[in-house]
Amino acid sequence: MPDDAVVRPGARVDEALARVLGERTAAPLAKLGLRTTGDLLRHYPRRYTEPGTFTNLTDLAVGEHVTVQAEVRQVTVREMRSRGGAMLQAVVTDGVRTLQLTFFAKRRGVLRVHEQRLVPGRTGLFTGVVSDYRGQRQLTHPDYQLIGVDADDEAAALVEASRPIPLYPASAAVPTWRIQRCVRTVLDPLTDADLPDPIPAEVRSARGLVGLREALTDVHEPFTDEQWRRGRDRLRYEEAFVLQAELARRRQLAAGSPAVARPRVAGGLLDAFDARLPFTLTDGQRAVGAELEVELAAAHPMQRLLQGEVGSGKTVVALRAMLQVVDARGQAALLAPTEVLAAQHVRTLRALLGDLAEGGFLGGDDLSTRVALLTGSQGASVRRENLLDAASGRAGIVVGTHALLSETVQFADLGLVIVDEQHRFGVEQRDTLRAKAAQTPHLLVMTATPIPRTVAMTVFGDLETSTLSEIPAGRSGVTTVVVPADNTTWVARTWQRVREEVEKGGRAYVVCPRIDPDDEQPGARRRSASGRGAGDDDGADLLSWDEAAAPADDPDADEPSVDEPSVDGLGVDLLGVDAGAPPRRPLRAVLEVADELRALPALAGIEIGTLHGRMAADEKDRVLAEFTSGRVPVLVSTTVIEVGVDVTDATAMVVLDADRFGISQLHQLRGRVGRGAAPGLCLLVADAPDGSPAAARLATLAATTDGFELAAVDLELRREGDVLGAAQSGGASSLRLLRVARDGAVIERARADAREVVGADPELRAHPELRAAIDRLLVGEREEFIDRA
Repeated sequence: MPDDAVVRPGARVDEALARVLGERTAAPLAKLGLRTTGDLLRHYPRRYTEPGTFTNLTDLAVGEHVTVQAEVRQVTVREMRSRGGAMLQAVVTDGVRTLQLTFFAKRRGVLRVHEQRLVPGRTGLFTGVVSDYRGQRQLTHPDYQLIGVDADDEAAALVEASRPIPLYPASAAVPTWRIQRCVRTVLDPLTDADLPDPIPAEVRSARGLVGLREALTDVHEPFTDEQWRRGRDRLRYEEAFVLQAELARRRQLAAGSPAVARPRVAGGLLDAFDARLPFTLTDGQRAVGAELEVELAAAHPMQRLLQGEVGSGKTVVALRAMLQVVDARGQAALLAPTEVLAAQHVRTLRALLGDLAEGGFLGGDDLSTRVALLTGSQGASVRRENLLDAASGRAGIVVGTHALLSETVQFADLGLVIVDEQHRFGVEQRDTLRAKAAQTPHLLVMTATPIPRTVAMTVFGDLETSTLSEIPAGRSGVTTVVVPADNTTWVARTWQRVREEVEKGGRAYVVCPRIDPDDEQPGARRRSASGRGAGDDDGADLLSWDEAAAPADDPDADEPSVDEPSVDGLGVDLLGVDAGAPPRRPLRAVLEVADELRALPALAGIEIGTLHGRMAADEKDRVLAEFTSGRVPVLVSTTVIEVGVDVTDATAMVVLDADRFGISQLHQLRGRVGRGAAPGLCLLVADAPDGSPAAARLATLAATTDGFELAAVDLELRREGDVLGAAQSGGASSLRLLRVARDGAVIERARADAREVVGADPELRAHPELRAAIDRLLVGEREEFIDRA
């Protein structure tokens, strides 16, 4: 038997649909990303409907491609005198509302087939694009299937008329029932041997799960609701198990790799730093520091995620880990996503270290090292000096952006890699930096965005997780208020409050979504800083990293709704997300807002600066220095200040177009104020109608400053979409049924089972089916995304 027959069991799932179904049938399926037998079998029904349960036909959105279940009420056929030919009009109903079906033909006889099939009283599924004709919603030339009629014989018709009807994500070219027929054509002849099960038999037995062949039959060809629920639950568990198995495998491989132990050295830099700290570490900082100390002293690489509340002191914890490595004759590299953040890190580290960061300089402590900065925009002489400091080992700590990844950057002995805001880096970038070490360096991944536990288990399951939830003493907190953008009195008071904060010695950020205003758009509503009109600009929605990818509805609710509209057309809700909504107003821009604020009487005499990503690095540094000193106390900025920027005297923040940001991003922005003894104020200026998702986000943010609570609410509000990456190539989402916001218990069980299986067989040699499933899961961007952990 050839080797690949062992490594790749069940090759029939890789058969091209064109071969199985024929080119003509397979072509439109390929446009849905369904190219193989396996693709089609994993294209699960979006929901199920019961025969006799009709779709609510209220407010069908014009232009949407829909599938509705309704009863035929009447049918008429007539000649068209004005244009020639004939027209058939059928009226279908949900029992209250009606929808018109219209068919045209050159001759009346052509319409006879529809007239004979669309008999009043029959129930069917009707699919097409909604249009409007004289105030009546209609489908023109819809495709349809009649329940209990379109079957091979009377017995089959009776069966079909009594079983749940699967509704698939479909398209105009391939209606849901055609997908169902294709699935049956593919699935029926397959055996258990053709569908190797990635869940080991002992795990299935312990968890009471059916086999893969049976589960696929359950979801695609159910006779009862209990049957499709059983199949769905098994397939949902499978998704969790396969992912957790890969995370467990990576974790085990990392634990088995050699690394240079970096134990704490008595009387070294770390002891000197601790002795000089002007504040007391929180209990959380001490506990996490102890965890890192133990893992850095081990001869296998540390792999840890450090997450914390905004302002919880992650930088101090990371610095203490760096100093332990430097004491052990190693170096630490901190990779930051932006030049602003990298420069801020360097300023913070040097300020915390004092003369301990002046190694080799006059006045430097005998134990001192250097903190070097490497960015792409540095001048040649400065860059050359910092490169030499890194290569020679004089700089024990090297901070940089993507410039750290350059071939010209070398280290004397890289012992610790810290990746800040890890979700902004890909696996190649991180591994390029780690490859600069002689042996695998220790890894600390930091995120300023609190991560719900279920997400951490799903995406970062191969990392140990440390959490900082305490806020250091001496911080007064932040009050958050939502300001209606169309309330001129409140908006005017917003700028008056900014002035009051400045007059008390504070600083104020004004955050805008964009840098430049676009040209005036005809008919666009434009609002100035005073709330009375001026220019803003069009722009993309600024929801969180996976928020924009969230599905329009939850296709996997525990109970399929019989009152909700059916879903068709690649998962687009029948009513549409923004159906009938007015066009969104253009977004505010830094450059125009700064000009408007300079003209406001409320801010007369106050210097106003600007900061954004297109500015040169030295210009950004100058602006931040002027803001920090108070010479320019109001800074109009993009979200470039979202993380890392630490100005103790910043007490006020105004976020314009706050309704266009996600909860986590707003929470990070809010964390830039109230970092000193004076209390902070965050004013969220927004157009958010009552009852809208944006209003819910803002109300939640105003109600609490607990980042972990906000992260959990955020996940619930936006239904996370595909946690393995929003942009997938060549197919459907990697997680089709699993929802981390809802399925924490499933993930927990799968995680425990996967660790046991991988612990006994790290290479999964006894489980080729599981290895094959992992290979299918981790393709393209999915593998890159999971590697970012």
